[in-house]
Amino acid sequence: MSKPQLLKILEQVAAGTLKPEHALEHLGTQAVRDTLHGLTLDPQRALRTSLSEVVLAQGKSDAALLAAVEGLSHHGPVLVSRVNPGQAALLEDRFSVGCYWPDARLFSLGGSLAFARAVQPPWPQEGEVMIVTAGAADIPVALEAYCCLAFWDKNCGLVTDVGVAGLDRLTPHVEALRKAKIIIAVAGMEGALPGVLAGLVCCPVLAVPTAVGYGIGAGGFAALSTMLSTCVPGVATLNIDNGFGAAAFAAKLLNKK
Repeated sequence: MSKPQLLKILEQVAAGTLKPEHALEHLGTQAVRDTLHGLTLDPQRALRTSLSEVVLAQGKSDAALLAAVEGLSHHGPVLVSRVNPGQAALLEDRFSVGCYWPDARLFSLGGSLAFARAVQPPWPQEGEVMIVTAGAADIPVALEAYCCLAFWDKNCGLVTDVGVAGLDRLTPHVEALRKAKIIIAVAGMEGALPGVLAGLVCCPVLAVPTAVGYGIGAGGFAALSTMLSTCVPGVATLNIDNGFGAAAFAAKLLNKK
């Protein structure tokens, strides 16, 4: 949005001819186009949706990736998802103050202090959002969800490797799980963990299948089928390996309250 356009909106609000909520709608519909790199950036997305635009690194050329991060950085903190090691080196070279977490495949330029603290374990085991993994192999997807929530400054905890092969491991965490407002359950193999958790707590459970497992389970489709077919009410299922989507869903639920 140009300065004259912004000034006109502010003058209308000051004169009483434009309601502040309508002005906010105008401000939330401005895009920034970069025809050189094929980008249409959406720096005002947070005004409309409560979450700012996140850059998906996967599939972007180096030039487009750098342009997207540079463009959005003029409007606030930037989160980049699905960052491979080569792209991480590129981003760190251009934005030396950024923070990269290879396990979560995320890069942050700015953001809350919680994101910086999330980089290293031990992770807190209680919070408004509890992320739970069935196995250690599911941790990378869980970390994508955990770090996104930390970037958005949400109070979250992470409990790992407590799946159905040994449910006694879940017992020490039941009290914290029952205090949570939302649970994100991340599981591969047969994907039974979300249904187990939903049978223990009153909050909604977001189920994230992972591409972990042997034979027919590989690729995450067995876990996805189990989660979609669970008989326990209160479970919503995300796409395979979609830790980011689960985090965004949880963040929006919290923002709405």
